[in-house]
Amino acid sequence: MKTMSMILKPRVNLLFKTELEYWLAVSIMFSIGLAIAGSIFSGSFILGFLIWNLFLGFIPYAISKWMQRNVDWNNKKLLFCICFIVWLLFIPNSFYIITDLFHLGSFNRMPLWFELTVILSFAWNGLLLGVLSVHQIEKLIVRSSSKENRLLFIYPIMFLNALGVYIGRYMRFNSWDVVTNPFHLVKDISELAMHPIEYKYTWGMVFCFSIFMTLIFFTLINANKEGAN
Repeated sequence: MKTMSMILKPRVNLLFKTELEYWLAVSIMFSIGLAIAGSIFSGSFILGFLIWNLFLGFIPYAISKWMQRNVDWNNKKLLFCICFIVWLLFIPNSFYIITDLFHLGSFNRMPLWFELTVILSFAWNGLLLGVLSVHQIEKLIVRSSSKENRLLFIYPIMFLNALGVYIGRYMRFNSWDVVTNPFHLVKDISELAMHPIEYKYTWGMVFCFSIFMTLIFFTLINANKEGAN
């Protein structure tokens, strides 16, 4: 019982700045533990891609967290813009993990309930990292607390996220392809933009995902505020 109480008691003053960071770390470790257990059960590192995707989803959170804790550095506009652009390139990875649900039922050696738990846990952690990261950047950029101004910032970000999710899932580009394969990337995105009717299902997914992620963002952020009252 003493060991269990030590696990459940957040070590805010030691490793984590807030209790939220503690529970987020616990949740991530739980997901990784499930992936490792599944790999041991199946005899292959078949779920390793989930750990990799979550690592990519953690990068924008690490960037925004660093920017939030170094406010003086953010006053240097050029460096802030560079950091923001890098963050913008990686933030879709946090929400991308939702689409790993497409793999549900693909692992024949595992019970379906286990697959669902593993993928959902990674998707949940990706969503949390994404929402928290967007909120941190929002607080750095949006000075007004009005719903209209917040929505004018959040929805375009979520639209770009949704587009990034599509580009990653269906066009198979990665964040670093902006540097390593920019011409091919621009060509394919331009094709989508110039022929919206031909790619109506693509834009349908982008709009649906962008609205869905915007709703998730405001729901989770406001749920946190409601809990604090």
